[in-house]
Amino acid sequence: MPPVHRRAAAVKESKIRIDGFKFYYKKRMVLKEINGELEERAITTIIGPSGVGKTTLLMVLNRLYESIPDCRVKGRVEMKLNGRYVDIHKLPITVLRKRVGMVFQVPNPLPMSIYKNVAFPLKLSNVKDKIIIEERVKEALKDAFLWDEVKDRLNDSALELSGGQQQRLCIARAMIMRPEVLLLDEPTSSLDMEAALKITRLLVDLKKKCTLVVVSHYADLTRRISDHVLTLKDGYLHTNSKMMAAPEENNMTDDIE
Repeated sequence: MPPVHRRAAAVKESKIRIDGFKFYYKKRMVLKEINGELEERAITTIIGPSGVGKTTLLMVLNRLYESIPDCRVKGRVEMKLNGRYVDIHKLPITVLRKRVGMVFQVPNPLPMSIYKNVAFPLKLSNVKDKIIIEERVKEALKDAFLWDEVKDRLNDSALELSGGQQQRLCIARAMIMRPEVLLLDEPTSSLDMEAALKITRLLVDLKKKCTLVVVSHYADLTRRISDHVLTLKDGYLHTNSKMMAAPEENNMTDDIE
């Protein structure tokens, strides 16, 4: 019998509840039965072999999979939004995407200025007040530890930024909507170690504002920053021992200076 048919993690207060969730691509069952609770204002990292459906599980949480033909799902995913649990499949997709941001493995800045990149989601949401936009752009860039590096070059092309800066720009673009959940798919895999350490330090800071769900292959970095680590294997979610770093290991400053 598969080892996990119960809640995958005991958490203080759950942000996301997954109950009996199954994901099919054509005739193949990718996720066989996912059960679990993901803690609010915490970093939950999902690890596992390549090709087992880790990214698919992230795409479930913001319903990005709905753009893929021949997919179907069973089960229930609830998320606590604005203080109450709701079935994410009963929400308008535009409402869900505002509350659940996503950052992808490879940075994907738009071919426009740094400022316009970060402000773009507000434009899509029909926000027109320039003062509000300026305040939110600055806030988001500060959230992404990028403001001090770009504040004097906001009109420069985002494509001129380094790889690590581009990834932090994408995080800022996600944070400008003030999401309650941020999904990150291998956010450090395309970066050198120095840039990756900056990202991990940033994620620890971001959990003060939102719940983070991260897919990662970097075991050492995972142990340093995660409140919970779950393994996806054979279509099921397995609970790992809670991997809380010692206080001195959680200080990422020493690693990047």
